[in-house]
Amino acid sequence: MGVPSDEVVQIRLADAAGDPAVVTVSCPDKTGLGCDLCRVVLLFGLSVVKGDMSTDGRWCYIVLWVLPRRGWPVPVPWDLLKDRLLQLCPVAAPFGFDTADLAAAGLQDAAPPAPRLFLLKLYCFDRMGLLHDVTRVLCDLEFTIRRVKVSTTPDGTVLDLFFITDARELLHTKSRREEAYDKLESVLGDSLASCEIDPATEDMLSCPQACASLTPAVMEQMFNTDLIEEQSIGTRGDNAISVTTDNSLSSVHTLIQIQCGDHKGLLYDIMRTFKDCNIQVTIVEDIILAICISPS
Repeated sequence: MGVPSDEVVQIRLADAAGDPAVVTVSCPDKTGLGCDLCRVVLLFGLSVVKGDMSTDGRWCYIVLWVLPRRGWPVPVPWDLLKDRLLQLCPVAAPFGFDTADLAAAGLQDAAPPAPRLFLLKLYCFDRMGLLHDVTRVLCDLEFTIRRVKVSTTPDGTVLDLFFITDARELLHTKSRREEAYDKLESVLGDSLASCEIDPATEDMLSCPQACASLTPAVMEQMFNTDLIEEQSIGTRGDNAISVTTDNSLSSVHTLIQIQCGDHKGLLYDIMRTFKDCNIQVTIVEDIILAICISPS
């Protein structure tokens, strides 16, 4: 076990190369605390080689022995890791009280406001390792990624949507956004065509397509009119796409019929689109691809 201390989070670094560091957490218990702590540890490039957790339902004591993952390219920022773990730990109530007593007396501290959500829109040209490089930059900037939506066009252009929060709570400022732009540009280089950061809402997480609009100049570059017209000529006839909806069959269902040429991952693409739009699929007939949906 770790060394008893009044500190909520302690990190004891390894004495020798190859030995694990010891992360000790002692704080009030809450549902999912162990899961949250392990997630943060993994996000910092560490592997848990051993763990010891004990709780009486009110207070928990957690010890994790961790090692940097093989091939992790950057040193572990231990101070930042400690801060992130501290943010996850509930605040201890004064001696003789518990959180229920404080809440009943109206003395419980208000929960900290949720971090502001922002939408990062990246329009760039696809290449090997693109998503890896972007996520590494966002991690270095202390951004937390809530959700990612990746779209790639047949000509190799990419539109990536990242729903992010800023650990520094400064992303609403011009200087912080410019810092993000500069770092992304330095890593992506000529692959980056456009980068935008705008405020977002929790509702936008459920349907990212609704907020994927870009500036007209970027849209013109991304969807070249001549290329679209040329492709449309080649897709006429047997490869024509048809999407029809019918609400007359049921008062609680909508029938969507999709007729198109086959390609790898077609069904996944369609089902993922329904999921992003929060639409529940009840029946799928993979002939012409008739899908019966109901609101979730």
